[in-house]
Amino acid sequence: MPEAVAARFRAGDRVAVRAAYPIGHVRTPFYIRGKRGVVERLCGAFPNPEELAYARSGEPAQPLYRVRFRQPDVWPDYAGQPGDVVEVEIYQHWLEPA
Repeated sequence: MPEAVAARFRAGDRVAVRAAYPIGHVRTPFYIRGKRGVVERLCGAFPNPEELAYARSGEPAQPLYRVRFRQPDVWPDYAGQPGDVVEVEIYQHWLEPA
C-alpha cells in the first residue's frame, strides 16, 4: 500500500482554501472556496475521493483536516452571533498557508 502524503498543517495553522472551480467530482464546498480559516485538527489520511469518483485508487492517501471558519467571514450578511463558526473537512490539496 502506498504511503500517505505528509501533512503540511497542524492545529492552529491559518489556511486559505483554493478558489479553484474545476469541473468534476470536487469534494470541497463551493461556498468555502477562497475563504480563510484555522485548522482545528488533522483527521487522518484517506484515499482522495475526487480520484475514487473516477474508479481510480485514490492513492496516495491525502491528509484531511477539519478547518474552522468564522461564519461572518463565510457569509458577509450573516446576522447571528459574531463568534459563530462553521467547520468543514477539507483535503490538503485544497489548502494553502494563509
